[in-house]
Amino acid sequence: MMKIIVIGAGIAGASTAYHLAKLGADVLIIDRQDQGQATDAAAGIICPWLSQRRNKAWYQLAKAGARYYPALVEELEREGESETGYARVGALNIHTDPEKIGKIEERAYQRLEDAPEIGAITRMDEHTTRERFPLLVEGCSSVHIGGAARVDGRALRDALLRAAVRNGAELIHGDAQLEFQPNRVTGVTCGATRYLADAVIVCAGAWAGQLLEPLGVNFEVRYQKAQIMHLQLPDPALNTGEWPVVMPPSDQYLLAFGQQKIVVGATHENDIEGYDTRITPGGMHEIISKCLTWAPGLADSTFEEVRVGFRPFTADFLPVVGAVPGWEGLFAVNGLGASGLTMGPFIGSQMAKLALGIQPDIDLTDYDIGKAVQHRAL
Repeated sequence: MMKIIVIGAGIAGASTAYHLAKLGADVLIIDRQDQGQATDAAAGIICPWLSQRRNKAWYQLAKAGARYYPALVEELEREGESETGYARVGALNIHTDPEKIGKIEERAYQRLEDAPEIGAITRMDEHTTRERFPLLVEGCSSVHIGGAARVDGRALRDALLRAAVRNGAELIHGDAQLEFQPNRVTGVTCGATRYLADAVIVCAGAWAGQLLEPLGVNFEVRYQKAQIMHLQLPDPALNTGEWPVVMPPSDQYLLAFGQQKIVVGATHENDIEGYDTRITPGGMHEIISKCLTWAPGLADSTFEEVRVGFRPFTADFLPVVGAVPGWEGLFAVNGLGASGLTMGPFIGSQMAKLALGIQPDIDLTDYDIGKAVQHRAL
Protein backbone atom coordinates (compact mmCIF):
# COMPACT_ATOMS: atom_id res chain seq x y z
CA MET A 1 0.00 0.00 0.00
CA MET A 2 1.46 3.37 -1.04
CA LYS A 3 1.80 6.00 1.65
CA ILE A 4 0.89 9.40 0.22
CA ILE A 5 0.77 12.78 1.94
CA VAL A 6 -1.51 15.50 0.56
CA ILE A 7 -0.61 19.03 1.68
CA GLY A 8 -3.56 21.40 1.44
CA ALA A 9 -7.23 20.62 1.92
CA GLY A 10 -8.90 22.96 -0.53
CA ILE A 11 -11.13 21.50 -3.22
CA ALA A 12 -8.24 19.99 -5.22
CA GLY A 13 -6.51 18.55 -2.17
CA ALA A 14 -9.71 17.20 -0.64
CA SER A 15 -10.68 15.53 -3.91
CA THR A 16 -7.19 14.10 -4.41
CA ALA A 17 -7.19 12.65 -0.91
CA TYR A 18 -10.67 11.20 -1.28
CA HIS A 19 -9.86 9.48 -4.58
CA LEU A 20 -6.53 8.19 -3.27
CA ALA A 21 -8.27 6.66 -0.26
CA LYS A 22 -10.92 5.10 -2.50
CA LEU A 23 -8.15 3.58 -4.62
CA GLY A 24 -6.56 1.97 -1.58
CA ALA A 25 -3.68 4.31 -0.72
CA ASP A 26 -2.61 5.10 2.84
CA VAL A 27 -3.38 8.84 2.92
CA LEU A 28 -2.38 11.61 5.30
CA ILE A 29 -3.91 15.05 4.70
CA ILE A 30 -2.21 18.07 6.28
CA ASP A 31 -3.80 21.51 6.16
CA ARG A 32 -2.58 24.71 7.79
CA GLN A 33 -6.04 26.35 7.72
CA ASP A 34 -4.72 29.65 6.37
CA GLN A 35 -7.13 32.55 6.19
CA GLY A 36 -7.98 33.29 2.58
CA GLN A 37 -8.15 29.77 1.20
CA ALA A 38 -9.95 30.01 -2.13
CA THR A 39 -12.27 27.05 -1.50
CA ASP A 40 -13.25 28.32 1.92
CA ALA A 41 -14.52 31.57 0.43
CA ALA A 42 -15.98 30.32 -2.82
CA ALA A 43 -19.47 29.69 -4.09
CA GLY A 44 -19.31 28.22 -7.55
CA ILE A 45 -21.24 28.18 -10.79
CA ILE A 46 -20.93 24.93 -12.71
CA CYS A 47 -21.69 26.21 -16.19
CA PRO A 48 -18.53 26.43 -18.33
CA TRP A 49 -20.22 25.81 -21.67
CA LEU A 50 -21.07 29.40 -22.55
CA SER A 51 -17.67 30.85 -21.75
CA GLN A 52 -16.18 32.99 -24.51
CA ARG A 53 -12.63 32.13 -23.48
CA ARG A 54 -10.70 31.03 -26.56
CA ASN A 55 -8.39 28.71 -24.69
CA LYS A 56 -9.48 25.26 -25.86
CA ALA A 57 -7.38 23.48 -23.24
CA TRP A 58 -9.14 25.42 -20.48
CA TYR A 59 -12.55 24.56 -21.93
CA GLN A 60 -11.79 20.85 -22.27
CA LEU A 61 -10.82 20.63 -18.60
CA ALA A 62 -13.75 22.77 -17.43
CA LYS A 63 -16.15 20.70 -19.51
CA ALA A 64 -14.74 17.48 -18.04
CA GLY A 65 -15.08 18.96 -14.56
CA ALA A 66 -18.73 19.86 -15.05
CA ARG A 67 -19.50 16.44 -16.55
CA TYR A 68 -17.91 14.71 -13.56
CA TYR A 69 -20.01 16.37 -10.87
CA PRO A 70 -23.23 14.31 -10.94
CA ALA A 71 -21.37 11.00 -10.63
CA LEU A 72 -19.19 12.31 -7.79
CA VAL A 73 -22.14 13.75 -5.86
CA GLU A 74 -24.09 10.50 -6.30
CA GLU A 75 -21.09 8.55 -4.99
CA LEU A 76 -20.74 10.82 -1.97
CA GLU A 77 -24.45 10.54 -1.23
CA ARG A 78 -24.18 6.74 -1.28
CA GLU A 79 -21.51 7.13 1.39
CA GLY A 80 -23.89 9.17 3.52
CA GLU A 81 -22.80 12.67 2.52
CA SER A 82 -26.13 14.40 1.97
CA GLU A 83 -24.73 17.94 2.43
CA THR A 84 -22.44 18.34 -0.57
CA GLY A 85 -23.50 21.91 -1.38
CA TYR A 86 -24.26 20.88 -4.97
CA ALA A 87 -27.61 21.48 -6.68
CA ARG A 88 -28.52 21.29 -10.36
CA VAL A 89 -30.71 24.40 -10.47
CA GLY A 90 -29.92 25.67 -13.97
CA ALA A 91 -28.48 29.03 -14.97
CA LEU A 92 -29.91 32.20 -16.48
CA ASN A 93 -27.55 33.96 -18.89
CA ILE A 94 -29.14 37.40 -18.97
CA HIS A 95 -28.84 40.42 -21.22
CA THR A 96 -30.87 43.47 -22.22
CA ASP A 97 -29.82 43.17 -25.88
CA PRO A 98 -31.90 40.62 -27.86
CA GLU A 99 -29.10 40.23 -30.40
CA LYS A 100 -26.67 39.22 -27.64
CA ILE A 101 -29.23 36.77 -26.29
CA GLY A 102 -29.40 35.22 -29.74
CA LYS A 103 -25.63 34.77 -29.80
CA ILE A 104 -25.66 33.17 -26.35
CA GLU A 105 -28.32 30.73 -27.51
CA GLU A 106 -26.36 29.93 -30.68
CA ARG A 107 -23.21 29.26 -28.69
CA ALA A 108 -25.11 27.00 -26.30
CA TYR A 109 -26.41 24.83 -29.14
CA GLN A 110 -22.94 24.63 -30.66
CA ARG A 111 -21.49 23.39 -27.38
CA LEU A 112 -24.38 20.96 -26.88
CA GLU A 113 -23.06 18.81 -29.73
CA ASP A 114 -20.23 17.39 -27.61
CA ALA A 115 -21.57 18.23 -24.15
CA PRO A 116 -25.08 16.76 -23.75
CA GLU A 117 -24.81 17.45 -20.01
CA ILE A 118 -25.73 21.05 -20.85
CA GLY A 119 -29.30 19.85 -20.71
CA ALA A 120 -32.28 21.78 -22.04
CA ILE A 121 -31.56 25.15 -23.63
CA THR A 122 -34.49 27.55 -23.34
CA ARG A 123 -34.76 31.13 -24.50
CA MET A 124 -36.84 33.13 -22.03
CA ASP A 125 -38.52 36.50 -22.38
CA GLU A 126 -38.37 39.20 -19.72
CA HIS A 127 -41.48 37.99 -17.89
CA THR A 128 -40.33 34.37 -17.62
CA THR A 129 -36.79 35.41 -16.72
CA ARG A 130 -38.02 37.49 -13.77
CA GLU A 131 -40.37 34.69 -12.71
CA ARG A 132 -37.32 32.48 -12.31
CA PHE A 133 -35.30 35.14 -10.45
CA PRO A 134 -37.66 37.89 -9.22
CA LEU A 135 -34.95 40.32 -8.10
CA LEU A 136 -33.71 41.09 -11.62
CA VAL A 137 -33.88 44.44 -13.36
CA GLU A 138 -36.64 45.03 -15.89
CA GLY A 139 -35.76 44.60 -19.53
CA CYS A 140 -33.64 41.44 -19.21
CA SER A 141 -34.31 38.35 -21.24
CA SER A 142 -32.24 35.19 -20.90
CA VAL A 143 -31.06 31.82 -22.10
CA HIS A 144 -31.70 29.14 -19.49
CA ILE A 145 -29.21 26.25 -19.29
CA GLY A 146 -30.88 23.30 -17.60
CA GLY A 147 -27.73 21.36 -16.74
CA ALA A 148 -26.00 24.15 -14.85
CA ALA A 149 -25.50 23.90 -11.11
CA ARG A 150 -24.34 25.77 -8.05
CA VAL A 151 -21.98 24.51 -5.38
CA ASP A 152 -20.93 25.68 -1.94
CA GLY A 153 -17.15 25.27 -1.79
CA ARG A 154 -16.96 24.74 1.96
CA ALA A 155 -19.72 22.15 2.00
CA LEU A 156 -18.27 20.11 -0.85
CA ARG A 157 -14.74 20.25 0.56
CA ASP A 158 -15.98 19.10 3.96
CA ALA A 159 -17.99 16.25 2.41
CA LEU A 160 -14.92 15.07 0.49
CA LEU A 161 -12.73 15.23 3.59
CA ARG A 162 -15.24 13.32 5.71
CA ALA A 163 -15.55 10.68 3.00
CA ALA A 164 -11.75 10.45 2.69
CA VAL A 165 -11.42 9.86 6.44
CA ARG A 166 -14.22 7.31 6.31
CA ASN A 167 -12.21 5.46 3.67
CA GLY A 168 -9.12 5.37 5.85
CA ALA A 169 -7.38 8.72 5.36
CA GLU A 170 -6.06 10.72 8.32
CA LEU A 171 -6.53 14.50 8.55
CA ILE A 172 -4.34 16.71 10.71
CA HIS A 173 -3.87 20.47 10.94
CA GLY A 174 -0.45 22.02 11.05
CA ASP A 175 2.41 23.59 9.13
CA ALA A 176 3.95 20.91 6.90
CA GLN A 177 7.52 21.30 5.61
CA LEU A 178 8.97 19.04 2.94
CA GLU A 179 11.64 16.51 3.92
CA PHE A 180 14.01 15.70 1.09
CA GLN A 181 17.25 14.09 -0.01
CA PRO A 182 19.04 14.97 -3.27
CA ASN A 183 16.39 14.88 -6.00
CA ARG A 184 13.84 13.03 -3.87
CA VAL A 185 11.14 14.10 -1.44
CA THR A 186 10.85 11.59 1.39
CA GLY A 187 7.99 13.02 3.44
CA VAL A 188 7.25 16.00 5.63
CA THR A 189 7.71 17.36 9.11
CA CYS A 190 4.74 18.88 10.89
CA GLY A 191 5.54 20.39 14.24
CA ALA A 192 7.83 17.96 16.03
CA THR A 193 6.65 14.94 14.03
CA ARG A 194 8.23 13.50 10.91
CA TYR A 195 6.06 11.62 8.43
CA LEU A 196 7.66 9.45 5.74
CA ALA A 197 5.86 8.79 2.48
CA ASP A 198 6.25 7.26 -0.95
CA ALA A 199 4.92 10.48 -2.46
CA VAL A 200 3.88 13.98 -1.43
CA ILE A 201 1.25 15.94 -3.36
CA VAL A 202 1.30 19.72 -2.88
CA CYS A 203 -2.19 21.21 -3.22
CA ALA A 204 -1.43 24.39 -1.33
CA GLY A 205 -2.91 26.94 -3.75
CA ALA A 206 -1.59 30.45 -3.27
CA TRP A 207 0.91 29.23 -0.65
CA ALA A 208 2.57 26.48 -2.72
CA GLY A 209 5.55 28.62 -3.70
CA GLN A 210 6.61 28.99 -0.07
CA LEU A 211 6.47 25.24 0.42
CA LEU A 212 8.58 24.42 -2.64
CA GLU A 213 11.14 27.21 -2.18
CA PRO A 214 13.52 25.20 0.09
CA LEU A 215 13.92 22.68 -2.77
CA GLY A 216 15.28 25.35 -5.07
CA VAL A 217 12.02 25.37 -7.01
CA ASN A 218 10.61 28.68 -8.20
CA PHE A 219 6.92 27.91 -8.58
CA GLU A 220 5.51 30.52 -10.92
CA VAL A 221 1.96 30.76 -9.63
CA ARG A 222 0.57 34.13 -8.65
CA TYR A 223 -2.70 34.80 -6.88
CA GLN A 224 -5.67 37.13 -7.20
CA LYS A 225 -7.75 38.36 -4.28
CA ALA A 226 -11.52 37.87 -4.37
CA GLN A 227 -14.11 39.39 -2.06
CA ILE A 228 -17.51 37.68 -2.09
CA MET A 229 -20.62 39.05 -0.37
CA HIS A 230 -23.40 37.10 1.37
CA LEU A 231 -26.85 38.66 1.70
CA GLN A 232 -30.11 37.62 3.34
CA LEU A 233 -33.52 38.37 1.83
CA PRO A 234 -36.22 39.54 4.27
CA ASP A 235 -39.14 37.51 2.87
CA PRO A 236 -39.19 33.98 4.39
CA ALA A 237 -41.78 32.87 1.84
CA LEU A 238 -39.28 33.04 -1.05
CA ASN A 239 -38.20 29.58 -2.17
CA THR A 240 -34.69 30.65 -3.13
CA GLY A 241 -33.28 27.13 -2.94
CA GLU A 242 -34.76 26.43 -6.37
CA TRP A 243 -33.73 29.69 -8.04
CA PRO A 244 -31.24 29.38 -10.90
CA VAL A 245 -27.76 30.82 -10.97
CA VAL A 246 -27.63 34.22 -12.70
CA MET A 247 -24.79 35.07 -15.08
CA PRO A 248 -24.90 38.76 -16.14
CA PRO A 249 -22.78 40.15 -19.00
CA SER A 250 -20.03 41.13 -16.57
CA ASP A 251 -17.46 39.50 -14.30
CA GLN A 252 -20.04 39.13 -11.50
CA TYR A 253 -22.54 36.42 -10.59
CA LEU A 254 -25.60 35.87 -8.42
CA LEU A 255 -26.16 32.61 -6.58
CA ALA A 256 -29.27 31.81 -4.58
CA PHE A 257 -29.18 29.19 -1.84
CA GLY A 258 -31.91 27.94 0.46
CA GLN A 259 -33.31 29.97 3.37
CA GLN A 260 -33.29 33.26 1.41
CA LYS A 261 -29.49 33.42 1.10
CA ILE A 262 -27.94 35.20 -1.90
CA VAL A 263 -24.22 35.20 -2.71
CA VAL A 264 -22.88 37.92 -5.03
CA GLY A 265 -19.43 38.65 -6.30
CA ALA A 266 -16.69 38.60 -6.86
CA THR A 267 -13.88 41.11 -7.08
CA HIS A 268 -10.78 40.35 -9.16
CA GLU A 269 -7.92 42.12 -7.37
CA ASN A 270 -4.47 41.70 -8.90
CA ASP A 271 -1.04 42.84 -7.70
CA ILE A 272 -1.98 42.90 -4.03
CA GLU A 273 0.72 43.10 -1.37
CA GLY A 274 1.03 39.82 0.51
CA TYR A 275 -1.92 37.79 1.75
CA ASP A 276 -4.21 40.72 2.39
CA THR A 277 -7.44 39.27 3.79
CA ARG A 278 -8.96 42.65 4.64
CA ILE A 279 -12.53 43.39 3.60
CA THR A 280 -12.34 46.77 1.90
CA PRO A 281 -14.91 49.49 1.17
CA GLY A 282 -13.70 49.53 -2.43
CA GLY A 283 -14.33 45.82 -2.83
CA MET A 284 -17.76 46.04 -1.22
CA HIS A 285 -18.68 49.04 -3.36
CA GLU A 286 -17.72 47.18 -6.54
CA ILE A 287 -19.81 44.16 -5.61
CA ILE A 288 -22.86 46.16 -4.52
CA SER A 289 -22.88 48.55 -7.47
CA LYS A 290 -22.55 45.77 -10.02
CA CYS A 291 -25.07 43.44 -8.42
CA LEU A 292 -27.69 46.16 -7.97
CA THR A 293 -27.33 47.08 -11.64
CA TRP A 294 -28.68 43.66 -12.56
CA ALA A 295 -30.66 42.75 -9.43
CA PRO A 296 -32.08 45.95 -7.87
CA GLY A 297 -34.36 43.74 -5.77
CA LEU A 298 -31.37 43.09 -3.54
CA ALA A 299 -31.37 46.69 -2.30
CA ASP A 300 -33.52 45.76 0.70
CA SER A 301 -31.57 42.64 1.64
CA THR A 302 -29.55 42.28 4.84
CA PHE A 303 -25.79 42.22 4.68
CA GLU A 304 -24.35 39.13 6.42
CA GLU A 305 -20.68 38.79 5.61
CA VAL A 306 -17.90 39.12 3.06
CA ARG A 307 -15.53 36.23 2.49
CA VAL A 308 -12.04 36.70 1.08
CA GLY A 309 -10.07 34.13 -0.90
CA PHE A 310 -6.95 33.98 -3.05
CA ARG A 311 -7.33 32.40 -6.49
CA PRO A 312 -4.06 30.89 -7.79
CA PHE A 313 -3.17 31.47 -11.47
CA THR A 314 -0.39 30.39 -13.83
CA ALA A 315 1.00 32.61 -16.59
CA ASP A 316 -1.29 31.09 -19.25
CA PHE A 317 -4.28 30.77 -16.89
CA LEU A 318 -4.27 26.96 -17.17
CA PRO A 319 -4.08 24.62 -14.18
CA VAL A 320 -0.92 22.58 -13.74
CA VAL A 321 -1.08 18.94 -12.68
CA GLY A 322 1.55 16.26 -12.24
CA ALA A 323 5.04 15.32 -11.11
CA VAL A 324 7.41 18.19 -10.27
CA PRO A 325 10.38 17.96 -12.68
CA GLY A 326 13.69 17.03 -11.11
CA TRP A 327 12.15 15.55 -7.95
CA GLU A 328 11.09 11.99 -7.34
CA GLY A 329 8.12 11.48 -5.07
CA LEU A 330 6.78 15.01 -5.51
CA PHE A 331 3.58 16.02 -7.27
CA ALA A 332 1.56 19.22 -7.34
CA VAL A 333 -1.79 20.64 -8.44
CA ASN A 334 -2.25 24.38 -8.78
CA GLY A 335 -3.44 27.33 -10.85
CA LEU A 336 -7.15 26.49 -10.92
CA GLY A 337 -8.05 30.19 -10.75
CA ALA A 338 -11.69 31.26 -10.82
CA SER A 339 -12.68 27.84 -12.19
CA GLY A 340 -11.48 25.96 -9.13
CA LEU A 341 -14.85 24.64 -8.05
CA THR A 342 -15.71 23.56 -11.58
CA MET A 343 -12.42 21.75 -12.22
CA GLY A 344 -11.15 20.84 -8.76
CA PRO A 345 -13.04 17.61 -8.04
CA PHE A 346 -12.20 16.15 -11.46
CA ILE A 347 -8.57 17.27 -11.31
CA GLY A 348 -8.27 15.59 -7.90
CA SER A 349 -9.51 12.33 -9.37
CA GLN A 350 -6.86 12.54 -12.10
CA MET A 351 -4.07 13.51 -9.70
CA ALA A 352 -4.85 10.45 -7.58
CA LYS A 353 -4.47 8.22 -10.61
CA LEU A 354 -1.21 9.85 -11.64
CA ALA A 355 0.30 9.41 -8.18
CA LEU A 356 -0.62 5.72 -8.18
CA GLY A 357 0.66 5.08 -11.70
CA ILE A 358 -2.81 4.73 -13.23
CA GLN A 359 -3.52 6.17 -16.67
CA PRO A 360 -5.62 9.38 -16.36
CA ASP A 361 -8.94 9.68 -18.15
CA ILE A 362 -7.83 12.64 -20.27
CA ASP A 363 -4.58 13.82 -21.84
CA LEU A 364 -2.92 16.14 -19.32
CA THR A 365 -0.14 17.35 -21.64
CA ASP A 366 -1.55 20.88 -21.82
CA TYR A 367 -1.43 21.11 -18.03
CA ASP A 368 2.21 20.04 -17.61
CA ILE A 369 3.51 21.35 -14.32
CA GLY A 370 6.93 21.92 -15.85
CA LYS A 371 5.77 25.17 -17.43
CA ALA A 372 5.33 26.68 -13.94
CA VAL A 373 8.61 25.42 -12.50
CA GLN A 374 12.07 26.92 -12.62
CA HIS A 375 14.99 25.46 -10.70
CA ARG A 376 17.80 27.28 -9.01
CA ALA A 377 20.93 25.97 -7.34
CA LEU A 378 20.60 25.09 -3.66
